[in-house]
Amino acid sequence: MSKPDFKKIIAHCKEYGYIFQSSEIYDGLSAVYDYGPYGAELKKNIKDYWWTAMVHMQENIVGLDAAIFMHPKTWKASGHVDAFNDPLVDNKDSKKRYRADVLIEDYIANKVDKKINKEIDKAAKRFGDAFDEAQFRATNGRVLQYQEKKDKILERFTAAMSGNDMAEMKQIIEDLEIACPESGSKNWTDVRQFNLMFSTQMGALADGSSKIYLRPETAQGIFVNFLNVQKTTRQKLPFGIAQIGKAFRNEIVARQFIFRMREFEQMEMQFFVQPGTEMKWYEHWKAKRMQWHRAVLPEEKLKFHDHDNLAHYANAALDIEFEFPFGFKELEGIHSRTDFDLGAHQELSGKKLQYFDPEKNESYVPYVVETSIGVDRMFLTIMTNGLIDEEVPDAKGGTAVRTVLKIHPALAPVKLAVLPLLKNKEALTDKARSIFNDLRLDFNCQYDEKDAIGKRYRRQDAIGTPFCVTVDFDTLEDDTVTLRDRDTMEQIRIPISEIKSRISDKTDWRNLLAEF
Repeated sequence: MSKPDFKKIIAHCKEYGYIFQSSEIYDGLSAVYDYGPYGAELKKNIKDYWWTAMVHMQENIVGLDAAIFMHPKTWKASGHVDAFNDPLVDNKDSKKRYRADVLIEDYIANKVDKKINKEIDKAAKRFGDAFDEAQFRATNGRVLQYQEKKDKILERFTAAMSGNDMAEMKQIIEDLEIACPESGSKNWTDVRQFNLMFSTQMGALADGSSKIYLRPETAQGIFVNFLNVQKTTRQKLPFGIAQIGKAFRNEIVARQFIFRMREFEQMEMQFFVQPGTEMKWYEHWKAKRMQWHRAVLPEEKLKFHDHDNLAHYANAALDIEFEFPFGFKELEGIHSRTDFDLGAHQELSGKKLQYFDPEKNESYVPYVVETSIGVDRMFLTIMTNGLIDEEVPDAKGGTAVRTVLKIHPALAPVKLAVLPLLKNKEALTDKARSIFNDLRLDFNCQYDEKDAIGKRYRRQDAIGTPFCVTVDFDTLEDDTVTLRDRDTMEQIRIPISEIKSRISDKTDWRNLLAEF
């Protein structure tokens, strides 16, 4: 069994109707993608999984669908107008543009962390079960040397980012002798800030007074509606507001397929708490969100990463990272945002955004703990983790390689494929159609009669369909069918009357959410 490389994952997404380049007939639009028939289904299932876990399974979290357009003052209060920038640097020889902070972070990961991990792996093999990683990190000379180097880089990097010192950012790149990944050149321009918000005009006048922005995040729609939601739903602290929606960022360095796009979708929840309790809830949602991911992803491919450089609104922040083909990268962010957002909107709008606490008999601006995950990144995670090339027995007694997409059955775009054994036998196709029509109201099914049965199995494997039902001549005699499992390729004979209950049991959300 092997994991396909990233290029094959991208090709698979197009070949099997998951993702297409936007406006492809016009040579495409950079960093913008369309979701095909199976992609749209998987994306919907991911959102349903999140919404069920975060809203339906929680007594004190409710939903919201805020508009994409918001009053321009919203983004002034949130800090996006003045501070929503990326530090960018160009390589003069390759003409490629990069985020300066990413270049430095990648250097730390590839040039320092890898060396530390190599020393740890060597020691673990040498000492076996007796190996104490914490003690080794604290006492090994080489590890301490690498860690000291890392700490010094991070200290300079954090100071430069927090102080908006672009000259120091360039100096760090030069001191570390960071080269352009494309050309190997170290000939860099100065680092400069670039605002990521898309702007447009509302109404008939194209002057500055009508300028508005496409929202760069969904969170602010929640904050400005805080009191509307709290009063209409009669929520008491702590409570949360969840939202799924589109956001837009003018990413200059958009890359790695749908990992970083200019138009993307977020699933965010803002949890409002009494000041002083935010760290307790921060730890709570840290554990809950990791539990949600581990239900569909292997534990060893997930890890927490604490932020070294906190955003202006946060007093604690971390990422849940997934091991993509290009390394561990952010999948979800969990942030303690303090009272920054509500306080800023209250100040600029002149409207009170306070909660009256009946137990304390006082009003105050709540603190907020945020969980934020990109739908598109979760989609890429599911595809990356699920796509496998594996050797399987062939009809001649040898082996063949099949490409299979092992997505959790509850998330799979198509739950069941109904296949008549032969296309040109009307009795078989009529029976298969009857079964298909009976089941399609219960879950998403697909009817397929084209090509030999083996090719149809392989096609469903590549799509990620967890189960296939084959209608053959025995079906006409005893009303039984062959049920094939995608992952094991095991085939069993079951009555037609049992298909619904068996598939429903395997694809039920309860399998993922029973303990959430």
